[in-house]
Amino acid sequence: MDKKYVTDSLTEQVQIVMPAHINSSNRLFGGQLVQWIDIVAAVVAKRHSGYSVTTVAIDNLQFKAGAVLDDTIVLIGRITYVGNTSMEVRVDTYIENRTGIRKVINRAYLVFVAIDDNHLPIKVPGIIIQTESQKAEWESGIRRRELRQQRRLEGF
Repeated sequence: MDKKYVTDSLTEQVQIVMPAHINSSNRLFGGQLVQWIDIVAAVVAKRHSGYSVTTVAIDNLQFKAGAVLDDTIVLIGRITYVGNTSMEVRVDTYIENRTGIRKVINRAYLVFVAIDDNHLPIKVPGIIIQTESQKAEWESGIRRRELRQQRRLEGF
């Protein structure tokens, strides 16, 4: 099975915060943002694996700032780590102002498993690491995987 570049599955989605996305505090509803993040991450994992995917875990989700009505939201997803059948995806969420300057409002790590036509896990391609940033993400991904395994052993 061939390896793929991180950039092969890089995915960007842009949204405008609309009235239907607002909570009672007049901010972007967190659940709406989680849905957008899950979709972007699933596209990344599907592009990388070439198969249907299913969300296994939202490993980390940090809300750094809120968003309000009419904000432009940019979500960027990338593969950070792959196992045998699983893939870790990082999604960064930004508010983009009128001049194109982006401010991080959220960072999330999600884990997906590729599944075949019989809904069974299937092996995924490895990744080709090209930059120091990608190498750091890979190494951090190993640590996050170990922590997930430990939590699973502890019943979480």
